[in-house]
Amino acid sequence: MRDPLKEYDISFTGLKAGKHHFFYKIDKKFFDAFGYDDLFGSDVDVTVDLNKKTNMLEWQFNASGTVEVACDVSNEPYQQAIENSFDIIVKFGPEYNDDNEELLILPYEEHKLNIAQYIYELIVLAIPKKRVHPGVLDGTLKSEIVDKLKELHPQNHKEQDIDPRWSELKKLVTNKKP
Repeated sequence: MRDPLKEYDISFTGLKAGKHHFFYKIDKKFFDAFGYDDLFGSDVDVTVDLNKKTNMLEWQFNASGTVEVACDVSNEPYQQAIENSFDIIVKFGPEYNDDNEELLILPYEEHKLNIAQYIYELIVLAIPKKRVHPGVLDGTLKSEIVDKLKELHPQNHKEQDIDPRWSELKKLVTNKKP
């Protein structure tokens, strides 16, 4: 069986010292390989710049594009714009160590690095925690769920709809007389 993430292997031993540029178009299949199913689709451009030096590798990752996600309010899918970047330095040592998020130590005998996990994290961390469809924000989305939420919103209930016991308690708190 073919490894779907093999194309993200970068063999750095064959590269000359200096700067190298790599480009990847990330779609839904990439996330399927990780078993990540929070996305309905993806159209993200990732550029990876590698500066190879004699004793270390400097990597710069940049991602921009859109991912299709479900709105947390309406559950409607929508295109979420994303943009993110991060840098990592790779040095060489006796054993693998990734304890520091900005520094990766590879064994001396290593000759390639699979960057798929870095690309995955770059994109997933760019997706907002709270996902809200733009139509919910501007009021243009027509959805039964949104209509029901508006109907149940506390601002839409008049004073007479409130249990009279709460009204009496409010008087105590605010020291108001009827």
